[in-house]
Amino acid sequence: MKNKIKLTASQEDYLEVIAHIIAVKKVARAKEIATKMNVSRSSVTEAFRSLSKKGLINYAPYEVITMTDLGEEMANDVIFRHNALKEFFIKILAVDEELADSGACRIEHTAPPEIIDRFIQFVKFVEVCPRGGAEWIKSFDKYYKKGFTVKKDCRECISLCLKKK
Repeated sequence: MKNKIKLTASQEDYLEVIAHIIAVKKVARAKEIATKMNVSRSSVTEAFRSLSKKGLINYAPYEVITMTDLGEEMANDVIFRHNALKEFFIKILAVDEELADSGACRIEHTAPPEIIDRFIQFVKFVEVCPRGGAEWIKSFDKYYKKGFTVKKDCRECISLCLKKK
């Protein structure tokens, strides 16, 4: 992203929520955002002023909110990071969706793009690797829960995985 503007985690959360609402309803309203984020209307108004000053949203008191092109680009970046992390937590770490979502929300604001890219590439690798895939992930989940593997050693596990492919 070439015109990267520094945002706080809170501002990124507002952009993400606004983008999700606009995707469904074409515009967003302060009341919807306050309800979705469980914050006061005055907090939403302050966030709107800040995001508007940065050129990310179109805001006027008591009017609907729309996003600028730059705001949309930055919101899509936040959503992309969130979804990549959430997918990693669910597909690789076998974390339930609710925990994966809340964890992704916390990490998305601080993880550098290079790390997010590694997460994405790792998920793709595991899904296509003959020694990876769904069975490998299930084995990790069992290992995590029990503290040991079912097989005696990795070679035995790998040979079983390769036979199944």
